[in-house]
Amino acid sequence: MGNLGFMTLMLAGVLAFYGMITSVIGAKINSEGLTRSATNASYLTSFILSISTLCLIYAFTTHDFSLNYVASHSSLNLDPKLTWVALYAGNEGSLLFIAWIFSVLATIAIWKCPILAKPGLPYTTATLMFILLFYIVVMSTMANPFEKLDIPPIDGRGMNPLLTHPGMFLHPPMLMTGLIGVGIPFSFGIGQLISGEQGNEWLIAARYWGLIIWCILTIGLMLGSWWAYTILGWGGYWGWDPVENAGLLPWLPLTAFVHSIIVQQRRNMFKSWNIALIIFAWGFAMYGMFMNRGGPVPSVHSFGQSTMGWIFLLFLGFNLIVALILFYINHKKLKDNSQIDSFLSREASFLVNNLLFLLIAFVTLWGVLYPLISDIFKGVVVTVGQPYYNTLTGPIFLCLVVLMGIGPLMPWRSLNNKRIMKRFITPIIISTVTLIICIILGINKIAPLISFSTCTFVLTGILREWITGTRLRSKRNNEILPIAFIKLLLSNKPRYGGYIAHFGVVILAFSVTGSSFFSLQQDFSLSLGQEAELGNYKIQYIAIENITNADNVETKAIVNLYKNGSFLGILKPGYVFYPSFNMASVRAGIISSPVEDFYLIASEFRENQAMFRIHINPLVFWMWISGPIFILGTVLALLPGKPKYSIEIEQLEKR
Repeated sequence: MGNLGFMTLMLAGVLAFYGMITSVIGAKINSEGLTRSATNASYLTSFILSISTLCLIYAFTTHDFSLNYVASHSSLNLDPKLTWVALYAGNEGSLLFIAWIFSVLATIAIWKCPILAKPGLPYTTATLMFILLFYIVVMSTMANPFEKLDIPPIDGRGMNPLLTHPGMFLHPPMLMTGLIGVGIPFSFGIGQLISGEQGNEWLIAARYWGLIIWCILTIGLMLGSWWAYTILGWGGYWGWDPVENAGLLPWLPLTAFVHSIIVQQRRNMFKSWNIALIIFAWGFAMYGMFMNRGGPVPSVHSFGQSTMGWIFLLFLGFNLIVALILFYINHKKLKDNSQIDSFLSREASFLVNNLLFLLIAFVTLWGVLYPLISDIFKGVVVTVGQPYYNTLTGPIFLCLVVLMGIGPLMPWRSLNNKRIMKRFITPIIISTVTLIICIILGINKIAPLISFSTCTFVLTGILREWITGTRLRSKRNNEILPIAFIKLLLSNKPRYGGYIAHFGVVILAFSVTGSSFFSLQQDFSLSLGQEAELGNYKIQYIAIENITNADNVETKAIVNLYKNGSFLGILKPGYVFYPSFNMASVRAGIISSPVEDFYLIASEFRENQAMFRIHINPLVFWMWISGPIFILGTVLALLPGKPKYSIEIEQLEKR
């Protein structure tokens, strides 16, 4: 199967090259036959890569240790359900996964290309095939997943212990799909530039794929936070690790893009700006790939040090140079048909929103690159930790939340002062009341006071829109309120899908504020039978448990947990040691509730003694709730159908 896998990989490369060249030639000589042939070649490429991917999966299921990649990332003791994870556990397999999933996405994008984007489709196809060809060439020359060993071992090394977590079934593939998926709207943008179209032809495809990739990338980041929270054993969910940041960086301009493109659809503005945003997003996505494969900054999330980082850096540079040259040549054709009439308008709020997202992106990028820069120019590696990111990005994120509440209340074009006050008076009153209640409850830190009142302001604005629209629709159509609400959401899916996603952001901000400013942490050294207390919780160290398995040794502390004197349950924190990797994987004991998480880590086991670290993390539960809300909002926004600007919505716009 290894030979078949490599042969199909090479065939896919030939087809991608053919599709790239033929698309351009067909467009230049206006040959429909050539462009159709290139399209068929792109379809066939995804089919051939699927065969190659299935060959590698089959090699894992049959324990074909004659393949170096299989021997390095699996063993006879590997749980069969982890075969899917083993596929992308290392450089070679992850590159094959990326090439395969990108070929599938490219096929769908070409197949479902909107009519308006057809003039630029040959160049879009060529760009897609160029990106795909790069990954195939890298695999065939530097990271062959089907490389054979001269002497196959009896058993493989096994899988990296950190990848056995349940979150690994979705987190890496979602993140990799999100990063490479940015290439889809990017390719439509490049097709727009090369074809010389005037600016709006790519909008439908760009919006559709921008939202899909944004949702996938969001899921990947959320699952990564959950993985870090449950397995890395430090009690947190986001440590501003270089590879975490590499996933966040493209998400920021992509978020700006899916907002900004609304302005182009509604007011025929921001044409050049939207092209620039998708170029930024693709550049950051490629930087993320670079960081995962031999980047200069080590990370617990990367695939280890490799020698191929430079080739990804060259690919990133080439992409950016070509895209920026095309942008410069064609930017005069992308003139806006209208201008911002007033700073107190929705389009103005979108522009500020975009600038804030980019500001966070470049602040984060500087933090990631600073250790490398300090090493080059000063000869000393100066690391940048959480305080830098939290201090600089925290206030900007808070400004974005504020803007998220203000923007939807603004009308397009301009608004008189009386109407502004009418729209803002209720959210202002409710947020002020929230601020007073927080002060009465003893919250005296400025940042959480501002955050909680801001979240309330945004939530009130969203609820006001929903309640007002539902009441108007119910009165007009004589519908019961639940039916009127559902039909209101379906009457303008992009708008109300966005509101649902914003609701998820409020929940996320609420959770981050609570866990960042009100968490408790303390270390205890306990002997068997001893107790320790923190807050309303008490733990009692009961016993130690050692379990020897085929490929690891588990060490657990048996701990009774009490809250306010009532027994909550038994926790078994500890670690699992993997001798073949000389690595230990932490197993925290976690009891979660809507109010707070009790998080317990055990370490430094001795005969009758162990060290315990207790974290009490308020409101973390709501972080994991916000993820499905994001997905729900995105799915609603993607549902087909032209927005119906019914009477109640038009009246709502005027309120």
